[in-house]
Amino acid sequence: MKEINIKDLLINPFVKIGTDAMLITAGDIEHFNTMTASWGFVGVMWNRNVINAVIRPNRYTYEFLEKNEYFTASFFPADCKKILTFCGTHSGRDTDKIKETGLTPEKCGDSVTFGQADMTFLCKKLYTKEMDINAMDDSVKGTYEKDPVHTEFIAEIVKVFVKE
Repeated sequence: MKEINIKDLLINPFVKIGTDAMLITAGDIEHFNTMTASWGFVGVMWNRNVINAVIRPNRYTYEFLEKNEYFTASFFPADCKKILTFCGTHSGRDTDKIKETGLTPEKCGDSVTFGQADMTFLCKKLYTKEMDINAMDDSVKGTYEKDPVHTEFIAEIVKVFVKE
């Protein structure tokens, strides 16, 4: 993968995140976990290019996000949809996602990406906060009837890598 300037990035975030999904990965090459996410956003905050990843605290990847300063958001070509589905429906607590999917972990700064990814954001955490259900519109509160509310991880996108 080669590093590009974030200003040269041409993506539709509503498709890349909301439809195609991404893998959020935290930890180091020796010990990490990854999960599929299709909620979040990219933009500018505090004069920095950021991503907002929202993760429920009962997800195994959450533990890795809490302990590590960096994480990656990795995006994949359409032929990897089965991998993303698997990583979103199985927990790393009791499943070896790498073995089961054939993902190829690669060191990416102080985190991990995958050889199959066609784009990866290396992200540095700036802000972590549990969402407040009482501050939510009634139309979205139902999302949390059975599961805990998400925690927001706002992180600076410090590097962008694309497949050559």
